[in-house]
Amino acid sequence: MAENNHYPKPRPQGSQDQPNPSPRRRWFRLLFYVILFTMLGYYFWGEKEKGASKEITYTQLQDYMEAGAIEKVEVDDEMKAKANVKSDCYAMVFGAQGKGDEAKGVVNTQVPSLEEFSKFVDSVNAKSKENETATKVQVEYTSSHNYWYLILNVLPFVLLVLFFVYMSRGIGGAAGGVFGVGKARAQVFDKDKKDKVTFKDVAGLYGAKQEVQEIVEFLKNPKKYTEIGAKIPKGALLVGPPGTGKTLLAKAVAGEAGVPFFSMSGSDFVEMFVGVGASRVRDLFRQAKEKAPAIIFIDEIDAIGRARGKSVMTGGNDERESTLNQLLTEMDGFGTNSGVIILAATNRADVLDAALLRAGRFDRQIHVELPDLQERKEVFQVHLRPLKLDETVDLDFLSKQTPGFSGADIANVCNEAALIAARGGRKKVGKQDFMDAVDRIVGGLERKNKIMTDDEKRSIAFHEAGHATISWMLRWANPLVKVTIVPRGMALGAAWYLPEERQLTNEEHIKDELCSLLGGRAAEQLFLGQTSTGALNDLERATKQAYAMVAYYGMSDKLKDISFYDSTGRYEYGFTKPYSDKTAELIDEESKKIIATQMERAKQILTKYAEGHHQIAQLLIEREVITHEDVERILGPRPWKSRGDEILEVNAAIAEAEKKPKKRAPRRKKSEENQTTDNNEKTTTV
Repeated sequence: MAENNHYPKPRPQGSQDQPNPSPRRRWFRLLFYVILFTMLGYYFWGEKEKGASKEITYTQLQDYMEAGAIEKVEVDDEMKAKANVKSDCYAMVFGAQGKGDEAKGVVNTQVPSLEEFSKFVDSVNAKSKENETATKVQVEYTSSHNYWYLILNVLPFVLLVLFFVYMSRGIGGAAGGVFGVGKARAQVFDKDKKDKVTFKDVAGLYGAKQEVQEIVEFLKNPKKYTEIGAKIPKGALLVGPPGTGKTLLAKAVAGEAGVPFFSMSGSDFVEMFVGVGASRVRDLFRQAKEKAPAIIFIDEIDAIGRARGKSVMTGGNDERESTLNQLLTEMDGFGTNSGVIILAATNRADVLDAALLRAGRFDRQIHVELPDLQERKEVFQVHLRPLKLDETVDLDFLSKQTPGFSGADIANVCNEAALIAARGGRKKVGKQDFMDAVDRIVGGLERKNKIMTDDEKRSIAFHEAGHATISWMLRWANPLVKVTIVPRGMALGAAWYLPEERQLTNEEHIKDELCSLLGGRAAEQLFLGQTSTGALNDLERATKQAYAMVAYYGMSDKLKDISFYDSTGRYEYGFTKPYSDKTAELIDEESKKIIATQMERAKQILTKYAEGHHQIAQLLIEREVITHEDVERILGPRPWKSRGDEILEVNAAIAEAEKKPKKRAPRRKKSEENQTTDNNEKTTTV
């Protein structure tokens, strides 16, 4: 039964696909790992098989051979002999106990001469024929230049070096590996790109587009401004809520300017190594200066531009602060950055450092606000182009149904409507698909498996009917769209309204909204004789609104014209509660008084229109969803126009006037013109 008077702003989600490596690169990587693990496995396996090793004299080798402990001898051309000891003679040669019969070992020595050693081996083998228990010694003559042994010992180190280089290139990416970690990884947009974004692709944002168009015009035709002594702005900061088109506006600047455009995110400057961020800032500006005139765009600049030393709750970050200091120096330091303009975007301008916002760095703050009624209509026109629509779709209706939606939200609505139409097997997207898409985004997924008892359904219906009745009877309450008792998301029911896009809100507006919020709880108390937990969201919002009236807007009798609101959020005076305990009690008292007054007012309205309220509740129980047409049929037409309807009427009148051909003023006679000139001259003289 939570009420949704204001549409939430779902945050658009996006993902960046990583490019797949080429087949040649994949095969190289696979071959590299195969060779590496093969060599390492062979290396460790060889060490295991080699067993024990011992240096002995030539005489000892002769004694071991005569005793039958040696089974094989390898002699190279440098007269170095390597003899394999029999496993059952391991203890005799190495003096180790408990190694078992399968222990192996090698002894090494220097042979005095090959001829003498050959004669000795022949004599040992001759004796072995006479003695059956003796072992015949095998002799192999090899070269001292063992290339395979050299490869086994050198190749692992070569592979490790290659692996380090490969990993460093992977870590550094486009910045040139670990040795180029301080290089700026900016994306440079090509001015000759075919699918580039221009100002024609940006719907609405009239004021913001005009501001950035001046920057583009200066870059295209600087002589027009420099002739009268004007200087190019050094920076422009795009500020606004998420999804309003800040990055899209920057892309349009890149497409229109015709100059090199460097784009980076604020998080690209932050690294695990101290000093990397500052180095990347220097490199970015160096590249831009080389190609000046140029534009640098830094998205989400609050990642590096947060205020230094303002909050006592968080510690300092030396890396971020050094990056910020370098950015401040490059933008307006001792050197000059002629021909380089900085564009930046953020939705948290309140946390940025004051030195970053001063004139000479960011000369302009361009506010990119949520689109109004007319701008939403233009945004819908852009996102509806690829969709197949039927005749029921009305742009004016859609723009009225999506107040508070950003451009990204509207794109999400269009896509969701297309998915709903395709899921239903329809060939075109209709009006109802868009309504279902708005419901899905605002209220959440419909929970069809949620089973409610008759008493629960009746309680929810009376609650939501209370909201609908009071909002219909109050002039400044938001216009009703529809009422439902179908569970969606976390809510068991909802009364949905179109928030009025007012430029200024007065005390009467807020009190009407408060009364409408409390209508559900008032209906429960009046007609059901009990209260439920369904009014939790209503009470939470009403309490915050009442406290805001007293503590922020100065709309109370005892604390009139006083505001304790801190727009900076930085607690510049060192405290978080700039009032005494007695004042806090007054704030509580006045807030309770406002809520109690509006609750009593809601009960009076419901008592007066009790019959209509019961009809609305009964219709909700039967149909589960009713619209403002049903409420109008029961309570009568609402005597006040919504602000959205007034705006549409004004826009229609303006468009109609522009279509009519302008009439030329009748040409006056020459005598009349002379008479008028004489009168003007006389007036000027007097």
